Amino acid sequence: MLANRWARNFKVDKEDIDYLMNLLLEEETPMTTRQLARVIVDNRLEAEQTAIEEQYKNTKVYSPSAGYEVGDRVVFTEMELATATVAEIREGQNPDYGDFKVIAVDFDDSAHNLPDKYREFAVALSIEHKLSQIEDDNPLSSQTSIDPNELLEVEDNHVMRVVHEQLRENPSLKRVAGYWFPEELVMETDIGVLHLSEAVLDMAGGGPLNTEEILNQIGGIGDAPMKLQVFSLNLALNDDERFDEVGPAGEVLWYLNRMEPDAVRDVPQLLAYTPIEYDDDLLSDEMFDLETELDDEYTEIEFEGRLPRATTTIIYPHRRAGTLPLNAKNQAIFPVGRAPRIHVELIDKADGEKFSGWVVHEHRYVYGLMEYYTKHHLPVGFYLTVEPGEVEGQIILSHEGYKPRTEYIRILSPNGNQIQFENKKRQIGAEYDDLVIIGVDDLEAVDALTEKNYNKPLASIIREMLQALSVLSPQRTVHATTLYSAVNVMRRSAPGPIFATLSANPDFEDVGDHYWTLSNR
Repeated sequence: MLANRWARNFKVDKEDIDYLMNLLLEEETPMTTRQLARVIVDNRLEAEQTAIEEQYKNTKVYSPSAGYEVGDRVVFTEMELATATVAEIREGQNPDYGDFKVIAVDFDDSAHNLPDKYREFAVALSIEHKLSQIEDDNPLSSQTSIDPNELLEVEDNHVMRVVHEQLRENPSLKRVAGYWFPEELVMETDIGVLHLSEAVLDMAGGGPLNTEEILNQIGGIGDAPMKLQVFSLNLALNDDERFDEVGPAGEVLWYLNRMEPDAVRDVPQLLAYTPIEYDDDLLSDEMFDLETELDDEYTEIEFEGRLPRATTTIIYPHRRAGTLPLNAKNQAIFPVGRAPRIHVELIDKADGEKFSGWVVHEHRYVYGLMEYYTKHHLPVGFYLTVEPGEVEGQIILSHEGYKPRTEYIRILSPNGNQIQFENKKRQIGAEYDDLVIIGVDDLEAVDALTEKNYNKPLASIIREMLQALSVLSPQRTVHATTLYSAVNVMRRSAPGPIFATLSANPDFEDVGDHYWTLSNR
């Protein structure tokens, strides 16, 4: 493919960078890597097209049915547009083809010539030949034209990556929020402008506000074009620790660092995750299937592309912290960005109420759902569905609700230092996973028990949970999903280490269909 070959051979030289620098200085407008790469690509393609036009000026496209004279310049479309000069013409000697002629041509690229002699081609044929069926008045155009936008996408964006690396190595360029500009033209932003920006954000509840909104409220920072003012203020805010850039990709939004929720800057203890080493060879195919189905955010599941919606079963630590796991499915819904924390607008699909949300990519959770959870009295184990809103940065929340009804569910009721479960009646008004649901009446008692058990080995926590849960079943068995849900009340763990521990430890016995019991051995 011509575009792939072109991109693979793409390099940036000093003349390209000098041209971009002059363009930025003349336009006084910051530009993105993509915009600058497109400038180079357009220039290259224009130069190549000019060279091609010069190379093929006064040439004739080879056609077996056409006639030629000695000295004619001929281009062969089936030989990657190789050009040649007609050196000799003779009569053809094959009665099967009737009267025709043969031209001997000397290719400009000697590699196309035969050793010590010219290549020969039939011309002036009266019989049909596929190369005679030329429908395009200018077949060279389809052979040489390349879509500039396609070039920026092929070979894993090789062209843009090369341009970005060269721009990054240029000490006279500054980059912020994805835009580049010469340092010498950046507008001076003094401490007064920064104080005013802080005051504007403070009045807005910390944010988020885009840079133009801040500039409009502080009266701007000069007479330069707005794009240059925006770039200069973005650069200054980015270098000041009071401000956080929290916009999704393609949008710059600012927030006051000191006014961000604590759970956004520091991981809630309930979600604190310490990876547990385990041998995944211990997991059966059925365990791998269940692990994928549970889609814990710390299970490495490869997923590419976007989804129209995603549904997640909310386990205890996320229900308690008012968060949503940023698992494989949800990552395909929520926006990405340059910053570690991204502000989003969460919208209740039922009534349109809006909540302030935060995507914390580093620690794989979304914060800001507590109001939604408590508003609808949602239990641990309910199914939450998220889908993109009408604009970037909006996320729609929904669940399958119904008129509350009394149901028996498992309740964690600590007995001193002992883990204890009971089946009790509770009012439930949302669809939930019966294997995941766990109720808690005394949160303080559970928190105290969690603190005492947190540093215990995973096998010990699993054993205590299995023993406590087994009393709820006549067969004294517990499903692996229920164990995963219960263990996460005491300690945040992905299903993989739990399943591997079940498989490797002789204290646990697999009785089939993902059900486990304590071994009698």
